[in-house]
Amino acid sequence: MVRYVLSRLLQAIPTLLLISFLTFIMGYLAPGDPIRMILGERSDPQAVAQVRRELGLDQPWYVQYGRFVWNAVRGDFGISLYNRRPVGDIIRESFPATATLAVLAILLAITVGIPAGVVAAVWHNRLPDRLSMAGVVLGISVPNFVLATLLILLVSVRLGWLPVAGWGAPEYVVLPVLVLAARPSASIARFTRTSMLEVLQQDYIRTARAKGVPEPFVILKHALPNALLPVVTVIGNAFGYLLTGSFIVETVFAVPGVGYKSIEAILRRDYPVIQATTLLFAFLFIVVNLLVDILYTRLDPRVRLRA
Repeated sequence: MVRYVLSRLLQAIPTLLLISFLTFIMGYLAPGDPIRMILGERSDPQAVAQVRRELGLDQPWYVQYGRFVWNAVRGDFGISLYNRRPVGDIIRESFPATATLAVLAILLAITVGIPAGVVAAVWHNRLPDRLSMAGVVLGISVPNFVLATLLILLVSVRLGWLPVAGWGAPEYVVLPVLVLAARPSASIARFTRTSMLEVLQQDYIRTARAKGVPEPFVILKHALPNALLPVVTVIGNAFGYLLTGSFIVETVFAVPGVGYKSIEAILRRDYPVIQATTLLFAFLFIVVNLLVDILYTRLDPRVRLRA
């Protein structure tokens, strides 16, 4: 196990280096001058040159990239070009909001998705199955920003039950979590249904029914634990998506998370923040997938990890 984890972490190093290089090059080649966006288009050329020299932006691109990688290895992601604060402090302040939304959304998705998939499989080709699959299609098809807008108009503007946007109190969490959980819950329900249908056709399920085992016991004790094994991978991928893909939801609901800070950094050409958040998202996705692989071996003893 230890060798496998170390091997996966070593394999992640080239991936992170490639992502950091591509992010740096795209920012370096992008049109416009970030210094003039900070100081203004009509700023004094001498002041622009001085700020560029202080930030090291007057040096060749390979020197800038090498300095960024060396500092990132030591945990230093530089200073924000816009508010002149350490990027590490910005990420530490904004990550709890993103993590809170992701954890609550994946718990809600599991709570809704697994029972919906089980019900659809047990009542295959009947009304509960059709209703469940209609909800799955709706959850996968409707974009996040559309669902967020509809919920804001209905729940916040018309009914006045919840605030439109903001952060700090429990009521601000409800709508973002509902929007984030819609697609993962639909995916979990669809895969649970498919896996349950396959398991229910197995010989040991027919044997249990022939012995007179009660149907709820057959579903919950024999079928569901085996059907959930493939769903674990879906849940892990969904959690990684929630941690790294909440840009739109955080922006719509004004949640001060990493996604919201990333959008602000892109609009302001704040390269250090863009590079740091991109590396953070890539690292989180790698770690989540590694944890899913390890968890899979604990759930299914037939699976063995090899470095």
